[in-house]
Amino acid sequence: MTLLRIFGAVVVAALLIGGAGASTGLASASRSSTVTAVDLGVLGGTFSFASAVSPTGQVVGESTTASGQIHPFSWTQAGGMVDLGTLGGSFSSAIAVSPSGQVVGNSLLHGFDNHAFSWTQSGGMVDLGTLGGSDSYAGDVNATGQVVGESTTSAGELHAFSWTQSGGMVDLGTLGGSSSFALAVNASGQVVGYSTMAGESEAHAFSWTQAGGMVDLGTLGGTQSIAVDVSPSGQVVGNSSIVPDDPFVPTHAFSWTRKGGMVDLGTLGGDQSLVEHVNGSGQVVGSSNLAPDGSFQAFSWTQAGGMVDLGTLGGDFSTAWDVNARGQVVGSASLPDDATSHAFSWTQAGGIVDLGTLGGAGSEAFAVNASGDAVGSSDTAAGDTHATLWHT
Repeated sequence: MTLLRIFGAVVVAALLIGGAGASTGLASASRSSTVTAVDLGVLGGTFSFASAVSPTGQVVGESTTASGQIHPFSWTQAGGMVDLGTLGGSFSSAIAVSPSGQVVGNSLLHGFDNHAFSWTQSGGMVDLGTLGGSDSYAGDVNATGQVVGESTTSAGELHAFSWTQSGGMVDLGTLGGSSSFALAVNASGQVVGYSTMAGESEAHAFSWTQAGGMVDLGTLGGTQSIAVDVSPSGQVVGNSSIVPDDPFVPTHAFSWTRKGGMVDLGTLGGDQSLVEHVNGSGQVVGSSNLAPDGSFQAFSWTQAGGMVDLGTLGGDFSTAWDVNARGQVVGSASLPDDATSHAFSWTQAGGIVDLGTLGGAGSEAFAVNASGDAVGSSDTAAGDTHATLWHT
């Protein structure tokens, strides 16, 4: 398990367990009659979910097959769900899709090794290789086809990489430690993630460019920070611990720019916040706990308006996963029973809207494109879970 997954798991667990009790400041929930939910199907099995959607409406994710394997898929209105295959193993997953339809993800080989892949309609699935070690993992792809992630090296370390068709896989180095991880890349090739420092006790968010190399973005006073997304203009967002004596809690969301440095985005009244995404206008989304009850709810943050509570669908909890260029936010929110969550869409004008399900109990939206197409997963009336596209 990587440091990112350890850090993320601890932070998310701390965010979610919070405290019980009634929520404060809930936004009113509505169900839109204009929302259309589309079942994207499966690859022969009973489970699928969608993780990303391109500007043209191409959806990617993963699905179980009739034989019980898990394969990545690409779905289009014209072609339906297509199995992208694997690099020889029984498991493969799609992580991201570019505007041109390039899909990136990860696949097991015949053994236990995992390699990052790139898939295109014309070229099929291509193994991106490694930095000399046995494994590599893709994290994102930009409009030019640049793929970023991390790979083991010949020395057994794990380093962030950037891959292009012309240049292959390039080691981005570290901030002095043995490990680094690339999580996102913008259209200009700016890569963000995090790296361990010398001594391995600290990990800091970084921004990398071809011209400037890897730059330490610092922390909000603690010893750990992670950059999770970067906007087209170079605004970096992520999460940082805020006190030196606890590497994980409390954690606050941050925004970083070259001019302004790292800025604490605060909370919704509690002591925790966690960012997920930033759009081109600088709108940041994530979740934060409230005070005094400690329930976590989705937020939207802007420079002008600060952090705004997006509310729930009647329960105590909500999470924002993505925001598009128009400011439309998607995620999941609990219903009044707090045992079930539905996918939601939120806009400044319309507030939070329940996207519904495919006939089953729950649903969740993970991504949204500029046209308002949201994707994720939903329970069906038969009790299965299928990848879902909501036209909003």
